[in-house]
Amino acid sequence: MASHAMSARDFRTAPAPAGESIRAIAPADWPLVERLFGPRGACGGCWCMWWRTPGGKAWTAAKGAPNRARLQALVAADACPAVLALADGAPVGWCAYGPRGDFPRLAASRTLDRPDGAPWAVTCLYVRADRRRSGLGTRLLAAATDAALARGASAIEGFAVIPKGGARVPAAFAWTGLPAMYEACGYAPVRPDAGSRRIYRREG
Repeated sequence: MASHAMSARDFRTAPAPAGESIRAIAPADWPLVERLFGPRGACGGCWCMWWRTPGGKAWTAAKGAPNRARLQALVAADACPAVLALADGAPVGWCAYGPRGDFPRLAASRTLDRPDGAPWAVTCLYVRADRRRSGLGTRLLAAATDAALARGASAIEGFAVIPKGGARVPAAFAWTGLPAMYEACGYAPVRPDAGSRRIYRREG
């Protein structure tokens, strides 16, 4: 395991409200994941499969039931690193991460794939609508970062959405997180903006 002197939780994050907990996903948690993502699979039938699936026709064909089945199989096999937020036992948030090689769409990106890229990545944040703008996304990111480092990641990256002109980013477009969230968890920008996203990196 990698050793790191400072946990993501040592950086400034909003305190969790009473009744909230965040823990690693377990194979028996599929009913909670399904309940959290709902019939739309979080957004447009994605089911957190965007980075794991090639684009184009392959992605169009995968949306909805195929993505759902694939995520269910990954969760059952304990092959989908993620953390789950619960509020009084109900699922309210999710953050997925993992080795970069698990996400072929990263390798296909001309802006996000590069020779010196971190070996692990945070790929997806989802917060239930009534819990958004409460700091839960940052707490999920902190938990996912700590989990990745505990699994041996020497460094981890995320791909923050850049707000344009100070405008609020709609929830559907903030699923890779926002710059302030990464900065609160000890990440730093590592290169100029990559299109609509900014690459942030945290060393182990």
